[in-house]
Amino acid sequence: MQLCHTPRATSAVFDDPNLVSSAGLVPVLALARSAGLQSLAQAHLSVPTDKGANAGLKVTSLVAGMVAGADSIEDMALLRHGGMGRVFANAYAPSTLGSFLRAFTFGHVRQLDAVASRFLTGLSVQAPLVVSSPGTAERVMLDIDDTIIEVHGYAKQGSGYGYSGVRGLNALLATATTTLSAPVVVAQRLRKGSCGSPRGAARLVADALKTVSQLTVENSVRPLVRADSAFYGSATVRAAIKTGADISVTVRLDQRVKATIATIGEDAWTPIGYTDAVYDEQTGQWVSRAEVAEIPFTAFTSKKKAEQVPGRLVVRRIPDLNPKSNHGQETLFDTWRFHAFFTTTDPGVADTVAADKTHRGHAIIEQVHADLKHAALAHLPSGKFTANAAWLVLAVMAFNLTRAAATITGPGLAKATTATIRRKLIAVPARIASSARRVTLHLPVAWPWETAWSDLFTMACGPPPAMTT
Repeated sequence: MQLCHTPRATSAVFDDPNLVSSAGLVPVLALARSAGLQSLAQAHLSVPTDKGANAGLKVTSLVAGMVAGADSIEDMALLRHGGMGRVFANAYAPSTLGSFLRAFTFGHVRQLDAVASRFLTGLSVQAPLVVSSPGTAERVMLDIDDTIIEVHGYAKQGSGYGYSGVRGLNALLATATTTLSAPVVVAQRLRKGSCGSPRGAARLVADALKTVSQLTVENSVRPLVRADSAFYGSATVRAAIKTGADISVTVRLDQRVKATIATIGEDAWTPIGYTDAVYDEQTGQWVSRAEVAEIPFTAFTSKKKAEQVPGRLVVRRIPDLNPKSNHGQETLFDTWRFHAFFTTTDPGVADTVAADKTHRGHAIIEQVHADLKHAALAHLPSGKFTANAAWLVLAVMAFNLTRAAATITGPGLAKATTATIRRKLIAVPARIASSARRVTLHLPVAWPWETAWSDLFTMACGPPPAMTT
């Protein structure tokens, strides 16, 4: 491809009032309306003074801007160009939306959390967000983890240096996923940058599991809450079990855990399909240097008996290929590195190998963190903590709305990243034409994802009327 040098391609004028840059917002906002976004925000948000007036419209404007690619309050101006006013009404100015966010208190953020949960439930009615394999009782995986959103300077209220050594604010997220569906965020919380990972995790787990129960049909297999060692604590584990879930959480290798691992016999270890593993078809086994074993284990024995949790300690070991430099010579036998996690999953549901493989799937939440940071969470736009906390909730709603829109179009985009979905479905230029009091969007001919876009438009906006002669 090269630039066309004909005279008609040598000038540019911003003078067309009928063009829009994000025609995909039409079916996406119709989907949001069907799921009740505006009505929910209007009913549940009580932000005071004129700043909180028409809360439903302001929340919808913020979510729409994020879906279209806005990652700051100033970017909300992309909703006010060309022919946008002909297909959308009440697109507020960035300054108005900024004042709205800065009027939030912590209580209003919790109200917005309730809106996000109910909105996700409404989206699940429109699109199969959390689905299981047909004819199976597949469990839902609930992953809990936090991430640092980097900020610069001292103007950001609540910012600080946490475990990563980066100055920022701490976002705690819970995602729900199955083998057939991509993750959706079911709970979220913004915390100050210097807080510990497990702070507030027990409350978040309870809220997340309540939302998950609204998204899926009830089956005999309990949801599984997965987390890393930062969340290995009595409060978080007991909150998950009390709400009716199993847990799979990495444990710290303290003296008690090391002593328990030492009691595992050599004949209990089973090779697994791990990095560089080779499958031997003759024996039907993996030839691998990674092995797993398990042993009964009771967590939190230092607490009173009612707070102790019985379960299984599953241990994976791999050879230590990087011995310390102070070793004078090679060892006469293998030395191992151990990774252990505690689970309450019944062995009949997942044996040792299956439990280990399932636990390693917890890494999927890192993709959600990366996705959000490449979208609306690229910045936390305000100096006020509660405004940024509200921004996080709105970013999650935009993420789930984008995921629902992609799911409707079929499996091709159902597991795509937000950037890919935006490029193919949202950021589609269109020219607006009116005839007989009807508005028609003229989109680019030969758009590679025309079928997917049309499927979304038909589902969200309804089929076009039959032609008459």
